[in-house]
Amino acid sequence: MLRALSRLERTRSLVVLFFAALLAISLVLFYAPGRNQRANALAGNEIAGSVDGEEISVSDITRRREAITRTYSSMGIDPSQLGLNEEKFLDGLIRDRVITQEATRRGLGVSDEEVGARIRELFRDGGQFVGSEKYKQIAVERYGSTEKLERELRDALAVEKLRAFVTAGVQVAPSEVEDQYKRQGATFDVVYTILAPDKLTKQINPSDDELKKYYEEKKTDYRVLEAQKKIRYLFIDSAKVGEKLNISDEDLKAQYDALSPANKRAGVKVQMIVLKVAKPELDSIVKGKADELVARARDKGGMNDKDFGELARGNSEDTATAYKGGDVGVVRRNPAKPSDPLQSALTMQPNSISDAIKYQNAYYILRRGEDVPKSFAEAKQELMVSARNQKSYAATADLAQKAADKLKQEKDVKKVAEALAGEANMKAEDMVKETGFIKPGDNITGIGVNQQFEAAIVNLNNVGDIGEKTQVPSGFAVPMVVEKRDANYLPPFEEAKDKVAETYKTERAKAQLEQFANDLSKNAGSAGNLKAAAEKLGLEAKTNDKYKLSGSFDTAGNSPAADDAIFQMKDGQVSPAFKADDNYLVVGLNKRTDADLKEFDKQKDSLTKSALDTRKSQVFEDYISALQDRMKADGRIKINRPIMEQVLEEAPAPAPRPRQPPNFPFPTK
Repeated sequence: MLRALSRLERTRSLVVLFFAALLAISLVLFYAPGRNQRANALAGNEIAGSVDGEEISVSDITRRREAITRTYSSMGIDPSQLGLNEEKFLDGLIRDRVITQEATRRGLGVSDEEVGARIRELFRDGGQFVGSEKYKQIAVERYGSTEKLERELRDALAVEKLRAFVTAGVQVAPSEVEDQYKRQGATFDVVYTILAPDKLTKQINPSDDELKKYYEEKKTDYRVLEAQKKIRYLFIDSAKVGEKLNISDEDLKAQYDALSPANKRAGVKVQMIVLKVAKPELDSIVKGKADELVARARDKGGMNDKDFGELARGNSEDTATAYKGGDVGVVRRNPAKPSDPLQSALTMQPNSISDAIKYQNAYYILRRGEDVPKSFAEAKQELMVSARNQKSYAATADLAQKAADKLKQEKDVKKVAEALAGEANMKAEDMVKETGFIKPGDNITGIGVNQQFEAAIVNLNNVGDIGEKTQVPSGFAVPMVVEKRDANYLPPFEEAKDKVAETYKTERAKAQLEQFANDLSKNAGSAGNLKAAAEKLGLEAKTNDKYKLSGSFDTAGNSPAADDAIFQMKDGQVSPAFKADDNYLVVGLNKRTDADLKEFDKQKDSLTKSALDTRKSQVFEDYISALQDRMKADGRIKINRPIMEQVLEEAPAPAPRPRQPPNFPFPTK
């Protein structure tokens, strides 16, 4: 066995954030060369936290970020939309340490032989282990060393053992499985109405006297605790400045000649075979056929376009391309469709065959052909935009500096705007902007919540103070204070009136909403009358003839209480009002269709296994959460807050999508 296997570290460091062992395997599947370059940009050996003395470094957090980002990206999920940050990655790493330490305490250690077996299972090519040298190459490229990779796998195996130990006695009753099947398999033809506070606010029209009384009662709620400033600023739009810039064809041609070969590529030629999955239960069969076709296409080093075309004509179920030998033409990069399987062809090697890629209800097998070059004429417009953006930024920054210098002399934003309007390619009146009274963190019209703008005005404490040029959306701004208010300012009623009216109506609407919803439920009487009763009150009633429990009622989301009621309702009945976030929901049942119990008998074993797995996962999570809480209470879990604050400030943007198709465990060429 590899010499590396005899030097495995004994220290535990679990790769689990969301799916325990799944993520560890995902790390092997989705890491790509270049990861270490990203990590080194942020990471260091600073200690971010510890669990029972076992330290977690900033570099550990960075590796976790890369792993999670690549795993979600490979699933077609944009990780930037998940609200993940370095603090959550640290939480996951802490949880990892807790699990591995508990596994060790329980005597559930992992042997070198077990790690070796997992390595041989994961690193295979054509059914055989890739060999010692290839394995080392992959481990170094993706983890930095074989030791680090093997440590991750060792920890993942420890999770599996601990989970098995903790959940050994967990069971589910057959009646539970059947009841769950009945709930999940039933469909409901429903009519429903969502009652939101804003529906009532429109009907509430308080008098000035009512608002004044409300203001007097809640006056302190409108006090502004921080000092405020009103800023007048001179704005220079970089796009307008860019319109005046002259960029010659010679400059663009020079830029084109300097492009790398990859950037001179318009796209790649692609052929594909598509196998559709008609029913979910046929997935494994279709996947098996797809894997067989991949093996045939890769046999003896792969197929040329002609041979792959014959394979596509005989097997592909995509009618638009099968008769053309699977030819889809030229595939170009499309950032708007990151999960499109064809986009993965752009990162494949020429004349290579992809694994079977699952996308929606089909499996795709791709053959990547030759590059399609991009001529200067085709690239010219892109080059023009890029060159104009680069030059306009510099030109706008220079003009903004000129404006700042001039404003400090003139002390008049309007006068400076008139003097520079020609150079800015703008109307003078469009260059002069003014905020309301603002404080740090406010959302400023046209600027948003902008830390750079806030930093530019933070030291402007007196009326007439002028700041330095600062970058804002679409250009640059030069700010000047025109009015200020001290902290603890209490606005008079007339000034606060709009805000008073808004909070008054919202508060009254929320107080009346439940009664309003209960009246609707009572007055409707039956599902058939709910629509008319809702419309009479100015509300909209919607229908869903295939509603399933735990589904969504539009903006109201799902309501467990409503689902429980619907499951017990009879045809024609109307539910009571149910709270769903800030809204209320009233549902009428037109017709119920029960689950097919004959089908349940066929699926009973698999459903029981699924229910048992779910129950075990919950028991295990509860066990680890309770253990982690105890360790926190005992001071055995520590977090270095100053370091974490620095990490959060310097955190990079989400990593790019994987550079190879999702199902590639490692390079095969």
